[in-house]
Amino acid sequence: MTESRKPLTASSSIGEWLDDPQGGPLVRGLLAQSGADEASLAPVKGLPLQQLVTLSQGQLPQSVVDDLVKGANGGVIPDETETSGWVEAVTAGRFAGKTVIVTGAASGIGRATASRIAREGGRVIAVDVSAERLQEFASSLPDAAIVTVVGDITKQDDVDAIIAAAGDRIDGLANIAGVNDDFSPLHETSDATWDRVIGINLTGTFKLTRAALPAMIAAGKGSVVNVASEAGLRGNASGNAYTVSKHGVVGLTRSAAFMYGTQGVRVNAVAPGGVATGIPFPPNVSQAGSARLQPFQAMIPAVATAEQLAASITFLLSDDGVNVNGVVLPSDGGWSVQ
Repeated sequence: MTESRKPLTASSSIGEWLDDPQGGPLVRGLLAQSGADEASLAPVKGLPLQQLVTLSQGQLPQSVVDDLVKGANGGVIPDETETSGWVEAVTAGRFAGKTVIVTGAASGIGRATASRIAREGGRVIAVDVSAERLQEFASSLPDAAIVTVVGDITKQDDVDAIIAAAGDRIDGLANIAGVNDDFSPLHETSDATWDRVIGINLTGTFKLTRAALPAMIAAGKGSVVNVASEAGLRGNASGNAYTVSKHGVVGLTRSAAFMYGTQGVRVNAVAPGGVATGIPFPPNVSQAGSARLQPFQAMIPAVATAEQLAASITFLLSDDGVNVNGVVLPSDGGWSVQ
């Protein structure tokens, strides 16, 4: 008796699709249409097929994934009763009674983190520059305690509005909002690129943390988690401006952890590697920088989902991280040990 074949779904990993006698040709055919090959999927083989929609940055519509699933299953989309790989495990009540500010909350890692906190009972102050995407996020969790604030963390008036929305109690702050650079080396980096990347990634994090700390100090407790990057640990992960900004986030984290640890405030950072967020790069990416970085970026062992990064961030934000202060946690699939 032959063992029945497990249906392929959008939650099946890309590796499972490539190894399947029916799914493999379908995925390879899709790659061929775009001029790519199987090797381009090596870093993301562990991700669900569904993540291709996010990774494509709008180039691959949901309908294409649905068609792949139908094609591998005789024209139907099977029930996803089983999911392979990692599954998010929500801990009910972990953030009950807590107010947590999350920046970049309308998409990517920020949205995944804000969602996790809200579903675990927290009151989330969800901050982003996009009013439309913020509203869509809040609408996706109608029973959750989510306060949306449209704001630019580089502007003091907007920072003040965020703190006002939080109120007198601030239990946590997740500084997640960030932008990429254009991979330019120092001699090619423009003032505009430098000012924007440093402003959002580092200065914005500084301004909002500075504003949130008094409430935490007064309460004698609080947790700040900054999103650094693999580029905050090495020099060959991104361009000059982004690398400098994330090294700065690491320094900000360690200084604040030292200064406020005795007052009950923990300050930590998470350093992601490759993440399937679909954040677009600026136009006119530096050819020289890209060529220099490509061999090292190709060594990324795995690409994570936004939800996997949210798991690391919420651990440090929550009371589960009670004895952790001043840590820069690589959440990068092991890239940092290469």
